[in-house]
Amino acid sequence: MSSYRTAESVSPKHPDKLCDQISDAVLDAYLTKDPHSRVAVEAIGGHGHVFVVGEVTSKAKVDIEPIVKRLAGKVDFRSQIVTQSPEIAGGVDTGGAGDQGVMVGYATAETMQYLPLETILSRQLNQYIFNKWPYDGKTQVTIKDGKIAAVVASFQNAKSDELNKTVMAWLEDQPKSKTIDVFINPAGEWRQGGFEADTGLTGRKLVIDNYGPQIPIGGGAFSGKDPSKVDRSAAYMARRIAVDYLKKHKAKEATCYLAYAIGIAEPVEATVLIDGKQRVVSGYDLTPKGIIDFLDLLKPQYEPTARYGHFGNSFTWDK
Repeated sequence: MSSYRTAESVSPKHPDKLCDQISDAVLDAYLTKDPHSRVAVEAIGGHGHVFVVGEVTSKAKVDIEPIVKRLAGKVDFRSQIVTQSPEIAGGVDTGGAGDQGVMVGYATAETMQYLPLETILSRQLNQYIFNKWPYDGKTQVTIKDGKIAAVVASFQNAKSDELNKTVMAWLEDQPKSKTIDVFINPAGEWRQGGFEADTGLTGRKLVIDNYGPQIPIGGGAFSGKDPSKVDRSAAYMARRIAVDYLKKHKAKEATCYLAYAIGIAEPVEATVLIDGKQRVVSGYDLTPKGIIDFLDLLKPQYEPTARYGHFGNSFTWDK
């Protein structure tokens, strides 16, 4: 029986990705001045406007408007930033998790990045096209039995015949079926993209940020959140554990689950599936502080994670 798998990728100029980058750039700005800043910032943008909203508790003062305009261009900017809820702060101040949640980390031996093949291919195709057309765009790759069976590419300001040549050049070096369905700008060529064409929102590309649609995701969005939020830090740790166990056991795939209760430091679950067999995770400090120290998460480093995924890009938690 044939095995089909599909994944998509979006360019850094996609409106949702612009919002992710704004959120993480704001986070980086706070961490640069105060590594212990508590930040939970989201952005919504579209049609000439960007609104940044969230909670920040920090010794630092950050001018957010230049950050927004660097990434989004000439837009009307508004913000509404308040301090972190004292009830949440009370749980975090004692070393506990900033929220409840389940975080999933995954690794597969299928690719050198330890990510599913379809996820890597759709991302790499997007990056390949973006180098020529640095605009809003989407790609999608379907594989059948480990070979490319279908490709979709839609990019702003790209003439379809030129985009087709670019995709075909990329396909030359890829594993592919004898016949491939290729869809280039299937709704027609387009000039209006990014915030001009659509709205964006932080955290709306969760599956692309993670491992693609074949792999479950647990917690919330990553972007705009400092590492006291286990949504981010524990998801990164779960990835690191999955990679470690994959290598240690020379497995085909590993999936790690970390679950937390708000205000409690230790996870209520820490398990890993190694080729389908469950084990209890051991040998790691899985408290928020332990994760932050182990992965060096208090330094500004997050804007790049908001462009082409949080995993498989040689970040600390990938190694």
